[in-house]
Amino acid sequence: MKCAKAQSCFLRGAVFLAAGLTVGILVFLIGYILFKGVPHITPALFSLRYHTQNVSLFPAMISTVIMTALSLLIAVPFGVCSAVYLVEYASRGNRLVAVVRITAETLSGIPSIVYGLFGYLLFLLTLGWGYSLLAGAMTLSVMILPLMLRTTEEALKSVPDSYREGSFGLGAGRLRTVFRLVLPAALPGILSGIILSVGRIVGETAALIYTAGTVAHIPDNLFSSARTMSVHMYVLWNEGFHTGQSYATAVVLLVVVIALNALSALIARKIVRN
Repeated sequence: MKCAKAQSCFLRGAVFLAAGLTVGILVFLIGYILFKGVPHITPALFSLRYHTQNVSLFPAMISTVIMTALSLLIAVPFGVCSAVYLVEYASRGNRLVAVVRITAETLSGIPSIVYGLFGYLLFLLTLGWGYSLLAGAMTLSVMILPLMLRTTEEALKSVPDSYREGSFGLGAGRLRTVFRLVLPAALPGILSGIILSVGRIVGETAALIYTAGTVAHIPDNLFSSARTMSVHMYVLWNEGFHTGQSYATAVVLLVVVIALNALSALIARKIVRN
């Protein structure tokens, strides 16, 4: 009895210690970024045009929003439709399904710089797009596609089979059942995958240096080179002349990520209520 009680106390203490360390590290990182970056946030940092005196991050903010929207527009339909096929249409025990799942899990662990080299070879050299917003978005969409596929697949699996059986019993076809019943029920899980994808897109650097480039201006079209906020922060830090502004960019990037996640969660709640 004493042994079981001591074991329980130890496990409870380990859980609280791990939780405390996690929260403490997170608070320290956020506090450090704010401490180093907030003093360098000035109106010049949000100028419409970038030059070496103001190192404005405003063009990078616009490029980040466009890059995120374009990447999701490409990856989300492919990821959701592929997951629907694997869960709803492919036969149980299908070898192709097993291969696709293993491939998706493998691709999720590949370093982003490998995706950058892939995008450079395919979109820049083979297709001749050059350093462009479209090349970067296509590369990022390929990078987040396994994440969207796996999260959507798990969300669809979490929907009880009784939903499908009830729909079939009322005479609805598979297509109507999937799009009118199963997908709405799985929507919170799908939106969680989208939120994770947004975080990965916004924080990506290596893949975009090889595909989108580092030109600091608002892109004129999809074939213009663009610099996202994470690339902007990396370039400023690498140059060594504007490290303070690099920390300020990190603060703005942190705020943008939190705002995007909050907006996504708000949209998810409204959709679920409806």
